[in-house]
Amino acid sequence: MNRIIKLTTALLLIITASSCKKYLDIEPVGRVIPKTAEDFRGLLTSAYGHFPEHKSLLALRTDETVLDEWATDYPSAKGIYTWNDATPDAATFQFQYVQFYTVIFNANHVIAEIENEAGKTTETDQIKGEAFLLRAYCHFELLNLYAKPYNKATAASDRGIPMSLKIDLEQNYAPSTVEEVYTQILSDIADGQKLLNVATFETGKNYRFTTRAAWALLARVREFRGEWEQALQATEQALTLNDKLEDLNASSRLPSHYQSVENIMSLEKAFNLRGVALISDHLLGIYDRTNDLRFPLYFSRSGGDYASLKGGDNALKITFRNGELYLIRAEAALHANNKALALQSLLALKAKRLKPAYYQTEATRISTLGNEALAQEILNERERELALEGHRWYDLRRYGQPGITHFTGGEEFTLKQNDPRYTLRFPKDALASNPNLQ
Repeated sequence: MNRIIKLTTALLLIITASSCKKYLDIEPVGRVIPKTAEDFRGLLTSAYGHFPEHKSLLALRTDETVLDEWATDYPSAKGIYTWNDATPDAATFQFQYVQFYTVIFNANHVIAEIENEAGKTTETDQIKGEAFLLRAYCHFELLNLYAKPYNKATAASDRGIPMSLKIDLEQNYAPSTVEEVYTQILSDIADGQKLLNVATFETGKNYRFTTRAAWALLARVREFRGEWEQALQATEQALTLNDKLEDLNASSRLPSHYQSVENIMSLEKAFNLRGVALISDHLLGIYDRTNDLRFPLYFSRSGGDYASLKGGDNALKITFRNGELYLIRAEAALHANNKALALQSLLALKAKRLKPAYYQTEATRISTLGNEALAQEILNERERELALEGHRWYDLRRYGQPGITHFTGGEEFTLKQNDPRYTLRFPKDALASNPNLQ
């Protein structure tokens, strides 16, 4: 991996970018050594533009999708769908491991050099703050792909992932522990928050980190660590800045749309495999198709099956939105012994997603639930609300790692409960280049 890192870094440190010409178009052009704030903004835009599109591949591993065996890309998707990580076919889609470090290297250059070259101003503070947050998010995603889920009792010894924190081509890229990586992630978020000074970018630039997005990332990190009071505090900070939800009784706009009133950050194409993956009976079955207003917005008929209406184009890129924050707040409040707030947050979301008469029935039912049943209801609502946005694989990992069965090509494939394949293997090329990953 050191060899790959060296080559990638050498190329990336001369990349910059022009400003975006249309919404969420973040492809870089041009080559200069960054000297000005504009140059460093371009370098960071390049980093955003290279952020991996791995969430679609994760959806193939969950209970959200089924493969279309007649699709052109079926051979490329089958190995992921069947959890064949040990001996994948050569055609199998690859998780973009090295590309995460490509993004991190650009962020590292911004962090290390922007003040030296362009001075310290409000503009350079914002750019540097974004770089800290982008580095934190990359490490967070890598950790939740290639390491065990966070367990407070074992995190200090569980193997994590290599961290890249400086422009040093000779640094040792050995995996740090899960706890060490999380400590760095939280440190980067805190350092970024000290510098960020933009709460919301204008439409079209909302792929960038802002003060709202920083709170949203912190809420998610605390949620994954089971630090409920801190998760609750972070969600409250983000929602204080904007607590709007898309009201599907009055609007037909997807809540994940980049122009939605609840949008926080639109960086990732969460689901981009509509040509090969259809919607599973399991996912279809958790909605009331008549009264849940999300169903016709999320899914459409495709012959005798259903296909996704989410993802697939720039307008539906999504990383953080208020719908998720309401659910984090509900989950965190319940675990923090604030059942009233948990109910309030969950029902506030449902009121914007269900037909009014059905909502009243649901509100009555949910209000009578005990804590254990309410916790399950919140998880069920996460599955409905955040379907195909890249959350399900992580939620399965966080809560019990249940068994999943997939059928394809006339065969049955099983991911057993607590299966080691709930943690991805490091890619073979990374293993070959970096003995530390063995």
